[in-house]
Amino acid sequence: MPQALSEISIQFIKGVGPAKAKLLANLGVTSVEDLLYLFPHRYEDRSQFIPIAMVQLGELQTVCGKIISARRNFYSKNRTVEVVVGDKSGRISCVWFNQPYLVNIFKEDQEIVLYGRIDLFGKRLQMVVSDFELISAEDRSLNMGRIVPVYPLTKGISQRYLRKLMDQCLNLYADQLQDILPQAVRRKNQLSPIAEGIKQIHFPSDSQQQQKAIDRIAFEEFFLFQICVILRRLSLVHKTGIKHHIEKSLIEEYSRAFPFQLTNAQQKALNDISADMAQKRPMLRMIQGDVGSGKTVVAFFGCIAAWKNKKQSAIMAPTEILAQQHFLNFQKLLGQSIFKEIKVSLLISSTPAKEKKAIYQQLKDGEIDLIIGTHALLEETIAFKDLSFVVIDEQHKFGVNQRALLSAKGTNPDILIMTATPIPRTLCLTLYGDLDVSVINELPPGRGEIKTYHFPLPKAQAVYQKVRELVQKGTQAYIIYPLVDESEKLDLKAAKDMFIHLQKFEFQGLRMGLVHGQMKRQEADEIMLKFKKHELDILVATTILEVGIDIPNANVMVIEHAERFGLSQLHQLRGRIGRGSHNALCVLLGDPVTQEAKMRLEAIVRNTDGFKIAEEDLKIRGPGHYFGRHQHGLNELKNANPITQIEILEKARGDAIILTQGDPQLTGYHSIKETIKKRYPQYLDLILAG
Repeated sequence: MPQALSEISIQFIKGVGPAKAKLLANLGVTSVEDLLYLFPHRYEDRSQFIPIAMVQLGELQTVCGKIISARRNFYSKNRTVEVVVGDKSGRISCVWFNQPYLVNIFKEDQEIVLYGRIDLFGKRLQMVVSDFELISAEDRSLNMGRIVPVYPLTKGISQRYLRKLMDQCLNLYADQLQDILPQAVRRKNQLSPIAEGIKQIHFPSDSQQQQKAIDRIAFEEFFLFQICVILRRLSLVHKTGIKHHIEKSLIEEYSRAFPFQLTNAQQKALNDISADMAQKRPMLRMIQGDVGSGKTVVAFFGCIAAWKNKKQSAIMAPTEILAQQHFLNFQKLLGQSIFKEIKVSLLISSTPAKEKKAIYQQLKDGEIDLIIGTHALLEETIAFKDLSFVVIDEQHKFGVNQRALLSAKGTNPDILIMTATPIPRTLCLTLYGDLDVSVINELPPGRGEIKTYHFPLPKAQAVYQKVRELVQKGTQAYIIYPLVDESEKLDLKAAKDMFIHLQKFEFQGLRMGLVHGQMKRQEADEIMLKFKKHELDILVATTILEVGIDIPNANVMVIEHAERFGLSQLHQLRGRIGRGSHNALCVLLGDPVTQEAKMRLEAIVRNTDGFKIAEEDLKIRGPGHYFGRHQHGLNELKNANPITQIEILEKARGDAIILTQGDPQLTGYHSIKETIKKRYPQYLDLILAG
């Protein structure tokens, strides 16, 4: 019986050895199987290149030519290397930043392939190089004249080396790959054998075969992921949770406790939560709601219901400032109502050690009814007397494991997940199929209107003047930048430099603060708190504000270089203003070059509804990534794209449902079970324990 490819160490493949094996391990490659499943992150069609004279401003392009000259610019603080490359159509200047050593590897008349963004430098086009490859005669068959794979790399491993190693291993081992998809599923969906798919995804014969291979690999990944999602759902259905006794009058009393009327969408979500908590099986529900739609008010109801049943509840937020906001909101909204007896505490990293110790004991003894905190709630030292309800805010900031850790502190407690990132319904079903979903698609009445305008960067002075006038009338303002520090690589204004400049000139005499992602969390939180208390008039910030605190008096926002932000990001940032009854103003300053960037800014000016913006985002990005995987916790999907491959996802889900209905323990599908064990261990612990 041939040795499993997962057991053949990459170290013993010709051309590898101990040193290279150590480097390949940085890419997650320790076996031959790992290598074959290290897929390209993009491709270059080197059968025909764009002539240099036809490159498009603002676009990522691949060109090929010969090196005419190479020099290092000693006078640049970023020590620029500039290489002039030419082909039959023309020449282009190509630049690298902070890599002065590169000048030594470029030789005149060498053939080179370059990939990067085309920008304007003065009045001429130049390429800011992201990736390049020097081409030699012996490498041409794998690296030129075809669709060429471009892999993720690590220091000491080059594209040429990786392609050569991949080609060698495909020839030796691809036909030994085990096809884990059942034959009936492959036949029904006209999927090629896995060996053929793997060969074509690395070195496609043509664009048609390339697409077939991409779809084949995506189907398998979606299929396995959907099995996890469906079985997790089934495991919840069969678990015994805590059946809460909830009188109908409790919802009515709760709704009357606020100085405002709840929206119909909030009332419906309350009823959903109430019905779930009254069941024996544990609740796993997600509340989707736009920024400022009142999700937290709905979540607090579950905490009240748990307290009424003499149980405990917990709310976990991704940042200290957000946890503090929930704590203050609970006290403000419910501290003076008929629910004022509930004992609520705040637990964050900066809580003094002595206070933490007291909180731990009170939780264990059941003296705290509701604990609000950050990741600090996951610490091993924390034990609850009787935890029955858990809220996880901004769920995409937490992984499945973290959710499970908090859940394990009770006996299958009810879990409510909140997200301010609207997800189209089909995607919600297929990506979060283990969750029930409530949608809050109305904003509370009495909110001010947010007006959004787009101006080119040269209008900045007039915008600053308007901001100054509004601030002097008593409102507060945010000014957002895409960068923390100035970069010569990108001709953009940066938060630190502009903070100093604005303090000195445009906003002299006004109280200003600065927050950015490189600051210590506590330092940033202190500045945010000052802003909340109106001890500051203007807050200069980076996207650290995307998930931020609720400051009703902050009704002006300026986003500089707005074309550099994603549509969803712009919407989240804008959601920081217009939180009170006054009208708000959002100004986008930027000079979009690409069509996509122009469409993004037009969409944000035209729409304030997050769900409509999500749909626009889908349309605009097309082949791009709608989900930033790091942002949305979709690390489980390494290659498949839930946006561009939605039809494949839905087919895979349908087949996964059929398979799991017939065999929920996967007893007849050993290879599928083993693959899930390897690829998705965090799900396996949750779904196949029985």
